Amino acid sequence: MKRLFVLVLALVFSLGTASAFAEDDSKMLNDNEKKVWEKAKSVIPAERQLNVEQFKKLYDEVMAGTKKAYLIDTRTHPEFYAFHIPYTDHIHSGHMYTIPGKIKDKNAMIVVWCRTHKRQAYVAEKLVEYGYTNVWIYNDGIVGWIKAGHPVCNQFTGLFQVTEYHKEFTEMDKETGKPKWQIREFHPY
Repeated sequence: MKRLFVLVLALVFSLGTASAFAEDDSKMLNDNEKKVWEKAKSVIPAERQLNVEQFKKLYDEVMAGTKKAYLIDTRTHPEFYAFHIPYTDHIHSGHMYTIPGKIKDKNAMIVVWCRTHKRQAYVAEKLVEYGYTNVWIYNDGIVGWIKAGHPVCNQFTGLFQVTEYHKEFTEMDKETGKPKWQIREFHPY
């Protein structure tokens, strides 16, 4: 009985110690992610960071053929397939390593964006590391594009306008606290 008590006490102590280290690790990892993020953001100078109006002007020029640029959406495949800016390119941020095989001119104008702003900074940083010299960021992302009232498209509906955008759009039943839908296959919400 005494051995069991000592064993349980040792186990409780071990778990408590491991938990304390895990909390310290979590803070350290979060702090380091912030440092990595700040470094990624700093690679592209402010004059190469476009807001929605500047990006729309460039987009119109590229669509009219008066300017050449690669306009690359770096969101995931499901995000892109749900809707995207018409006639733009798509390379998932996790596949940024494929860009040098597709864009051979190191001086080509490359503009990247994502949903809001984070993934694009990491992609832009890597593009600069690869040796590209004309990398730009569209800061407002697809959310800024939608909020500005610009059209999006997908393969099922063609062009359309989003009238209301929500990061998470799940309506909950007030009585049960559960989502109002009953069955969804392969959906995160």
